[in-house]
Amino acid sequence: MLLDSVMLSVLLAAGLAVAPAAGFDGAKLEWRGQQAHMTSAADGGYVLDGPFGTRRIPAAPLRSQTASPLVDGLFAMAQQELAEDSVDAIRDPAYDHGAPMPCRCYVTGVKWPYVWTRDVSYAIDLGLWRFDAQRARDSLRFKLSEARAGTPGLYVMQDTGSGGSWPISTDRVVWFLAARHLLDDPGFAADARRALRDTLAQERAYAYDAAFGLYRGETSFLDWREQTYPAWTQNDVAFIGQSFALSTNVLHYQALELAATQAQAHGDAQVATDYRAQADALKAAINRHFWREDRGLYMSYIGGDGTPYDTYDLLGTALAVSSGVATGERAREALAHYPTWPAGSPVIWPERRDQPVYHNRAIWPFVSAYALRAARATDDPARIAHELVSILRGAALAGSNMENYELQTQAVHVDEGTLSGPVVNSPRQLWSVAAALEAVLEGVFGLTGEDRIEPKLPAALVPALFGKGRAIALDLPDRRIVLQRPAAIDGNLLVTDHIDTQGRLVTVTLKAVHVRDTPLRLDAPLYAPEAPPAPAAEADGDGWRVRVEGGAALLYVDGRPHGRLDGQASIPGQAGLLCLSATRVDANGIESLHSPDTCVGPITRLEGGPPRAWTAPTDGPFRVALDYTNPHGPINTGITAAVKMLVIACEGAASQRVPLVMPHSVGAQRSTFGTFTARAGAGCRFTLEDGFNMSYLARAVHYTAEAGGATGPLNEAQIHALVLAPLAKDTP
Repeated sequence: MLLDSVMLSVLLAAGLAVAPAAGFDGAKLEWRGQQAHMTSAADGGYVLDGPFGTRRIPAAPLRSQTASPLVDGLFAMAQQELAEDSVDAIRDPAYDHGAPMPCRCYVTGVKWPYVWTRDVSYAIDLGLWRFDAQRARDSLRFKLSEARAGTPGLYVMQDTGSGGSWPISTDRVVWFLAARHLLDDPGFAADARRALRDTLAQERAYAYDAAFGLYRGETSFLDWREQTYPAWTQNDVAFIGQSFALSTNVLHYQALELAATQAQAHGDAQVATDYRAQADALKAAINRHFWREDRGLYMSYIGGDGTPYDTYDLLGTALAVSSGVATGERAREALAHYPTWPAGSPVIWPERRDQPVYHNRAIWPFVSAYALRAARATDDPARIAHELVSILRGAALAGSNMENYELQTQAVHVDEGTLSGPVVNSPRQLWSVAAALEAVLEGVFGLTGEDRIEPKLPAALVPALFGKGRAIALDLPDRRIVLQRPAAIDGNLLVTDHIDTQGRLVTVTLKAVHVRDTPLRLDAPLYAPEAPPAPAAEADGDGWRVRVEGGAALLYVDGRPHGRLDGQASIPGQAGLLCLSATRVDANGIESLHSPDTCVGPITRLEGGPPRAWTAPTDGPFRVALDYTNPHGPINTGITAAVKMLVIACEGAASQRVPLVMPHSVGAQRSTFGTFTARAGAGCRFTLEDGFNMSYLARAVHYTAEAGGATGPLNEAQIHALVLAPLAKDTP
């Protein structure tokens, strides 16, 4: 967007692999036959003309002064939309029957006049904390709640979601990503510390898996399971609750880091040490389990048994890089290997051929803003320019900071029959507004989340931003930041040479440096192949004869690649449970998502009511789950996932506790599973204790759409059987 034909030549001459960009002369943008034009108005405002019509933009409190009216005007438009997203009351049909609820908050967008935990948290982290700190705090406080069912504590709310919300989805800890910027208010800081302690303890009890060292739960933000998870999870989300997601684990890491820092600051050295140890262990586990060496990428998620999935997401990757979970060469490699297209970077890759545009085949500006941060962290000029241009181009052509765009056209809608989309797309989406502000504040002027000034400007953008001038400026309420370009640009990235502060005037003299030129990956195949059906297994002597219909497949045994299967194969038996899945690999070497599991072996079902008793047939670990029905809400929303703590008392051993989750179901299904140990011949008794779900929170009383809200807490399911199976000794 910032590039005309001359600029494109400069980019290519600089060795940057930049996609064919929009023609741009400082005020006009051209993209795929469309134009947008920004004009400065006499009153300090702007007029934007584009495919959408004409939009008048008033003068904004914060002003950028570059050689580009389009950049400056889009910065003003984002502030205008932020003001429109600043309200005194919110509403949603699912809460208080749609009646307005007093809240001096940021709403999510034109189509989403409510406050959602992840949306507002990411938006605040992307810089909204600078604009109205009290409104940001009020928005975050709206997502805190005491319990109403006798459980002490202050908790971050996981909004309605897959299978009845938490702990199928566990990314509520994103709240702390935002809260860390607002701790200068003593009252809010005290609430944040309490919520941090209580929420992390709850996550540790119900979502943490000690065998993997990871937290279970759905990918952050990518919560439309048909778009990103295997097709068979459409009506069975226990897999999602059992799985591990990169983004969600990085968010837990950042929450633990904040907890350690806060404990240290408040004189509790031992607590700080404990949190730091947890954070360090989690960082190591993320790198151990999610990094896929053959791709040079972090996987988006893995199965609950560690099964690798050949699928990737930009938010998880960007968070891993910007948080410091990914470091050094691995951080650079992860971002460099993540594919992009001329319009911008997809939020998932590879795409799903059978799904409409939403998360699939889509650019989301707020994710692009996190990718911009990651590119700055790795000193990647091409990626910095690419993400910055993508964010601003989308807003210019749409006349608003839209929720999302189609990947290849950057259109707000493409008509492709059942695959049309984006399926939902809201103007002035809050986190997209934040992305546009971030693109200018940090992307152009280098103003970081820690309030440091650290410009990292691609040299290729200098002509568009500086024109024939020597300086650009940003006017903030408390200071004026001026960036002065060097006389000669003999590098590919402009960084700080020195800073001079005179009162409220901060002058940053830039210098050009040579950093590694990392080309954008523009040649990736778009789609993944379709997954095969579940393997069929028949007993064959001491082993199993396995076949997969529909052609050659890659067979996995207990989450590990076993080898190519073309037709059928014989698999040796083992003493414990044997779980099989399959994928297909296309001509590009891209692997499909997995088929459903087929598990065979010595499986025991204990039917009837509690207490349930059983004698261990062998030594070793055992898997345990429940067959159940949870009819208390739709499978895609609600707050009544049933969460129980299974207490296992075996003779000669201390009792063991295993959390089990029974999400909303379509008929009878199997819960998430856990593991325990027992000695051969030991008698074991199994009892269920109530756990916790989001219906227990006091604020849930406002939820009127489904069970568990205004009608009272609900944490129940119909339990049909306890299911037990021995595991091989090396099973995690």
